[in-house]
Amino acid sequence: MITHSTFLGYILWIFGFFGSHRFYYGKKITGTIWFFTLGLFLIGWLIDLFLIPSMSRSATNKYRYGKVDYNFCWVLLTFLGFFGLHRFYMGKWISGIIYFLTFGLFFIGYLYDLWTLNEQISKINIMYRYQKYN
Repeated sequence: MITHSTFLGYILWIFGFFGSHRFYYGKKITGTIWFFTLGLFLIGWLIDLFLIPSMSRSATNKYRYGKVDYNFCWVLLTFLGFFGLHRFYMGKWISGIIYFLTFGLFFIGYLYDLWTLNEQISKINIMYRYQKYN
């Protein structure tokens, strides 16, 4: 099952000079570099146009499919992350309320989620799968 869509990768690539698509595919270091250098001065951003299909395959092989959808959660984080909607979707109500009241925990929580969202979702999906079969 595909966890990370190539189509969504291209949508996020439009905003990729901030590293959105790189974080989505689990490329934390280069996502951070893109974030602070506007896509490596737009050169890396243009090169990524051709790398997205391979990044999609790599992320799909790395992360676990399950109840929480990566694509929907990443759209919520990218466009509404400061309000914590992605956290509500994952069932993390307390931190969702905190994000909502503090504008993404004063931006630091938003950056944290850019770095860790794939792992958070994968962990939740593994937990749901384990509970389902036990």
